[in-house]
Amino acid sequence: MSSSTLTVLAGTTKGAFLISGGTGRSGWKVTGPFCDGWPINHIVGDPATGTLWAGGGGDWHGAGIWRSEDAGETWQLVRLTKGTLDEWAANDADFAKMINWTDEALPFNEDFTQIWSLCYAHGTVYAGTKPAGLLASKDRGETWHRVEALTDHPSAESWNPGAAGLVLHTIIADPGNAKKLWVGISAAGVFATEDGGASWQRRNRLSNAEACVHHDHPAAPRDGETGHCVHNMMRATGSHDLLYQQNHHGVWRSRDGGRNWDDITEGLPSTFGFPIRVHPRDPDTIWTLPLNGDMAGRFPPDAAAAVWRSRDGGQNWQAMRKGLPQEGCFFTVLRQAMAGDERDPAGIYFGTNSGSVFASFDEGDEWQEIARHLPTILSVEVFER
Repeated sequence: MSSSTLTVLAGTTKGAFLISGGTGRSGWKVTGPFCDGWPINHIVGDPATGTLWAGGGGDWHGAGIWRSEDAGETWQLVRLTKGTLDEWAANDADFAKMINWTDEALPFNEDFTQIWSLCYAHGTVYAGTKPAGLLASKDRGETWHRVEALTDHPSAESWNPGAAGLVLHTIIADPGNAKKLWVGISAAGVFATEDGGASWQRRNRLSNAEACVHHDHPAAPRDGETGHCVHNMMRATGSHDLLYQQNHHGVWRSRDGGRNWDDITEGLPSTFGFPIRVHPRDPDTIWTLPLNGDMAGRFPPDAAAAVWRSRDGGQNWQAMRKGLPQEGCFFTVLRQAMAGDERDPAGIYFGTNSGSVFASFDEGDEWQEIARHLPTILSVEVFER
């Protein structure tokens, strides 16, 4: 049995929740909500120090990042932009007194409304925003600056929003190279930097442009590129830049850091889904959770839940259903709501918009519900220390 304590970090529409399974991935206990009930889009942590960061906000609060230096016991907020509450408080002294509001300058004024994604790597905390932009902090979240080279990319004027808006929702670091980073933007696609953010390349090209001809969906690949509405992306373990992507239309694999993408959707029941997950040690083992399409309700096909697993890099797929609801299942699993631990066998976790968290401790063979009746779950991550 592992000596580290495992906690599932759940970001929800009503705050952050911590779901602790101790050292044995059992006896699950839910604590929360934290972060004053703010909508929390994503939570990440630094196991070495016990620091957690939770990003979120919205039109009412503005955008902000909550930080805990004690593994979630206490939290402090760094506000980044203003929201509607600031306008109300500025014009209503009684309301301002009630919420203990003071007029203060915020670093990004009203430039964006939410923090959508977070990543901690090589001593830097990164944050993706809505509208799409990338922030970085070199002092563990005390102060933030904008990564201007991405915001000012020559293609920026052509970026189009997805259904959730124009959001930077995925940030991937290379564990062996602090200068390499990938981001996913809906609906502008994949971007990569290899010089620490000084310059960025757009990486959406298909390895086989003929793959475009079989699709007629508005989000489908065209003009020799994947659809630009990337939903989630993950880098596989190892020294090679092997990436997997769940797109609005299809599942894709790149063996060269996103420069070329192969279609690996065949064998899945749908081209549509949100999350993608890669095994912590085997780069050919991946999981995704297909939904029945953007115009058909966005729930599991036939209202029967299944996580689909591939052991050969997407060449073949198998539905893993044991322990998951097989009748009348209409939940959605959002793009950041699937995570994994690093144990052997690897654990896989996902949260639903109906407030449940499911877990498998045998790499997907069997599933169990470890939490229920939470608010809508926006993200799931695993924290071990």
